[in-house]
Amino acid sequence: MTKTEVPAGARKFEVTCSSCNLRELCLAGCVEGADIERIENIVYARRRVKRGESLFKSGDEFGAVYAVRSGFFKSSLIGDDGREQVTGFFMGGELIGLDGIGSGAYNGTAIALEDSEVCVMPYTLIEEMARELPALQRHLHAVLAREIVRDHGVMMLLGSMHAEERLATFLLSLSKRFVRRGYSASDFHLRMTREEIGSFLGLKLETVSRLFSQFQKDGYIKVEQKHVRIVDIAGLERILAGR
Repeated sequence: MTKTEVPAGARKFEVTCSSCNLRELCLAGCVEGADIERIENIVYARRRVKRGESLFKSGDEFGAVYAVRSGFFKSSLIGDDGREQVTGFFMGGELIGLDGIGSGAYNGTAIALEDSEVCVMPYTLIEEMARELPALQRHLHAVLAREIVRDHGVMMLLGSMHAEERLATFLLSLSKRFVRRGYSASDFHLRMTREEIGSFLGLKLETVSRLFSQFQKDGYIKVEQKHVRIVDIAGLERILAGR
């Protein structure tokens, strides 16, 4: 795929970023007025991705950045031993594929955890528009900086936190991300499996299951399969403060 081609499965149509309820979380959130119409030209198409399908695979040629319009994704790498290592989770309004900017190829594989839809933004169009709109260029730099900070945060999570702290951090992070999208801070459905959570947090499946049970016993959360209700957010925060 060249950098100007539309990825397979994408469909071109009139896109209106100005009416999207995730606008403030995406690239379009950095501009106002007449410039929003120019930003809409970046969104070349939308693509639907069914649960279990990959948006792109590790090593694929980089051509576009994807904004999650609906649904949920995970990014992962395959280790030398053949095991999957989950490197991140993405929800509505977040951008996927930024790791391909430097190398010209996607570093990991992005897989839909439920039926999802993404906005396809060819990177050549982003570059062209960023040269014309300084606000977009600054916003893109800010997004890339957040990715660096996030990666450092994951490294700290895996390197210096105990298992209880890792899960508490994970749940609190999800809570904050859901709030930014107008959802409940304490009541949500986990799209990922316990095994995928463990892979991301560097914990065994048995440890993740035990911690969910322990957190429920301690009155921090209530769990019913993938549905989680945080009963005591302050309690989870105290787990981290106790470090």
